[in-house]
Amino acid sequence: MTSAILREKRIKKWERTWKLALIEKANPTWRDLAEDWGFEPLGRP
Repeated sequence: MTSAILREKRIKKWERTWKLALIEKANPTWRDLAEDWGFEPLGRP
């Protein structure tokens, strides 16, 4: 848990473009990951 909190604090200081690149590397289609936990997808605005 400590390492997760530290990682989150580091990412929080990143530029937006870096954050988007990190997301797109792991989830290039921007799929709603909440579905994996049984939640309904939010849909696209």
